[in-house]
Amino acid sequence: MSANDNLYDAIIVGGGPAGLTAALYLARARYRVLVVEKDRFGGQITITHEVVNYPGVESTSGEALTETMRRQAVNFGAETLLTEVIDLRLDGDIKEVVTTRGVLRAFAVLICTGANPRRVGFKGEDEFRGRGVAYCATCDGEFFTGKELLVIGGGYASAEEAMFLTRYASKVTILVRKDSFSCARSIAEEVMQHPKISVLFNHELKSVEGTDMGITSAEIYNNKTQETFKYQAKDNDTFGVFVFAGYVPNTSLVEGKVALNEQNYIITDENHETNVPGVFAGGDVCIKTLRQVVTATADGALAAAAMEKVAAKMHDKTGLVPEVPNATRKAPEEPRASVLPADQGNGKYITDDLMPQLNAVFERMEHAVTLRVHAGDDDRSRELLADMKELSDLSDKLKLEQVSDGEYLPYVELVREDGTSTGMAFHGVPEGHEFSGFILSFYNASGHGQPIDEKLLEQIKAIDKDVNIKVLVSLSCTMCPDLVIAAQRIASLNDHVTTHIYDAGLYPDLRTKYRVMSVPCLVINDTEVSFGKKKLSELLEYLRSINAI
Repeated sequence: MSANDNLYDAIIVGGGPAGLTAALYLARARYRVLVVEKDRFGGQITITHEVVNYPGVESTSGEALTETMRRQAVNFGAETLLTEVIDLRLDGDIKEVVTTRGVLRAFAVLICTGANPRRVGFKGEDEFRGRGVAYCATCDGEFFTGKELLVIGGGYASAEEAMFLTRYASKVTILVRKDSFSCARSIAEEVMQHPKISVLFNHELKSVEGTDMGITSAEIYNNKTQETFKYQAKDNDTFGVFVFAGYVPNTSLVEGKVALNEQNYIITDENHETNVPGVFAGGDVCIKTLRQVVTATADGALAAAAMEKVAAKMHDKTGLVPEVPNATRKAPEEPRASVLPADQGNGKYITDDLMPQLNAVFERMEHAVTLRVHAGDDDRSRELLADMKELSDLSDKLKLEQVSDGEYLPYVELVREDGTSTGMAFHGVPEGHEFSGFILSFYNASGHGQPIDEKLLEQIKAIDKDVNIKVLVSLSCTMCPDLVIAAQRIASLNDHVTTHIYDAGLYPDLRTKYRVMSVPCLVINDTEVSFGKKKLSELLEYLRSINAI
């Protein structure tokens, strides 16, 4: 191996829209570029079911949009790597990106590590998370049908999500810390005129209290009059709190290495270069007035143009020119399917537009997998059986079997070619946002499956005691797939682990047992309950923290 095999013109840390756009531009300009992503390419936008404001694209999902970006970049010659970056050495002409799979070198580095939803910090926020406090309207709105809701935040997200929540709630009250909304006037006016929404400007949530059944009261502070009052729902019912209060940048990798502002966003110039020569930043990790996919892609394009100049200068200065891979190859699609509508209304489980993606998965399956349907004598069981038959008829890599035993029917269990169980099952009908994860589950059960970081693989293989994982989801949940896919991946690689996914809407006794008012809900060994999305590395860390592994 040449000493320059791990030398790149540019390394991009983070595979969201900004990073993928920069990779596309750099690769098309014939520079060697690598995109390093910890868990899943696409970034935050992948959890968005419908994107309707990206110019030139009338309507698509966040996942489909970013998958197209990834393929475009790879088609031009960009390289991708799934691994975790643990350190950055940014001094000198050649920067070093330290990962769990070794040290990579580049003339320029682009930081696109994104941001995560912000916690407000009111008393009771952690205590009632998943049991009254929620952060995703599409995921959790249905659990508050007929109840009153508080929505925290005054931006675009809070306004949009408040209107969405009126589908379920009897009443929505928005608490805005300032004296006006910070979103577009047209959206603010629509909110103000909605008959089921009331808005309290200059108000903040200080605390919530309640019982095992949920939140029963809240203390609300008027920051203009300095008065507080107690909020209770009608008839002393429980109510929900939805938080949409902005984001926190993921800048821990660069703290003390590049200049940050008081909110820990990276400071850049007009070319998106930081105060460290050759180090750039783009996307939600930067200071910006509008956080949208279109601004992230613009960041990536601007940074790429400047990084080209850095790389060209370094070629002349060092005499080192990284070898650019061929750009003539067609990028394979990731083995994942699009969202399958939960109610298609045409009696067909697999639509024609899904076939190219499914065929790509079937072609990469190494062994046959049996879909063992545990069914009763009810309409839902008959629906699951018919859908699994339709799916299994598409490929000789899928077999169908029907049995009548088991709890929480109906469900489909994945069985290996040798007749042993994979430990993976879905209770209900896998559709909506869970269709993609289901397709991945039998792909992963068929052989080597999706590539994962070697360090994470070692951790999974080392699990030597039985772990029972349950994940309760909603078919409309955009935050559930990451946790579902991570939990199933662990089960596919270690027989000590079983992972069962449940459509929470079908099993009210499970919702009551685990006091579920938010999804995804993670239950470990029937005792440890937590809420919120987790990627593979985060799930493994959580399992260690509760001594489950």
